[in-house]
Amino acid sequence: MAQTTGFTVWLTGMSGTGKSTMAAYIAARLRQVDRNVEILDENELHDDLWQGIGDSKDERNTIVRRLGYVAGLLTRNNVAVLVPCVSPYKAGREDNRRTIGRYIEVYVDCPTEKLIERDGTGRYKKALGGEIPNFIGITEPYEPPASAEVVIHSDLESVEDGAGKIFQSLLDLGYVTSEELKIITGKKMKAQPPTKTEVTRVSSATKPSKAALAAKAAPAAKAAAGKGAKARPAARAARVAKPAAKKAAAPKRKAR
Repeated sequence: MAQTTGFTVWLTGMSGTGKSTMAAYIAARLRQVDRNVEILDENELHDDLWQGIGDSKDERNTIVRRLGYVAGLLTRNNVAVLVPCVSPYKAGREDNRRTIGRYIEVYVDCPTEKLIERDGTGRYKKALGGEIPNFIGITEPYEPPASAEVVIHSDLESVEDGAGKIFQSLLDLGYVTSEELKIITGKKMKAQPPTKTEVTRVSSATKPSKAALAAKAAPAAKAAAGKGAKARPAARAARVAKPAAKKAAAPKRKAR
């Protein structure tokens, strides 16, 4: 069977944190080593994939699910997929993690006040003024990842530094090779052992559900119950027989 070389890098974070810039930077470097690369940018695909869909929580989850479906198809066909998408809700992102498999989550973080300061579109100010309803981070919550593979603070770290973190994570997971990264970064990078969080994430992903454990245990429990039912009469018989046997074994007294 041919080895799968595709993977998905899901970049989540509030609007304006630099997700698209980071995705473009990573894509250009991966193409240097002849990787097949696609960027699925939620802003660029709006008209093709979800025109007419609104900004409610369910509708946003629909957008994330559709992007995840396309990313999964590309990933299993050996494409490196980069998805810059606000994707504000944990449940949608975790669903994509489970279905795509070869997946890393990158949380591009930046304080809201910084985003408002450098917002060239004016959307944050409009949201603060009530002109844009359901704006993530202002009138609607953003749920940050609890255990993203990579966290980038875009107000403090350069694009190059953030990309270095992503490349390291891809190397650690075996999605790219050290030879590829030597061409991309110009230096030899070594894979690092998984952190406790990464081990826990893998363990949780492979751990059987409670329902599966219950179904597996049911036949054994039934068999044990059956054996117990059979054993109970025998145990009673043994208890009755024991005094009788003891009495029979005792020496008989002579009659006087």
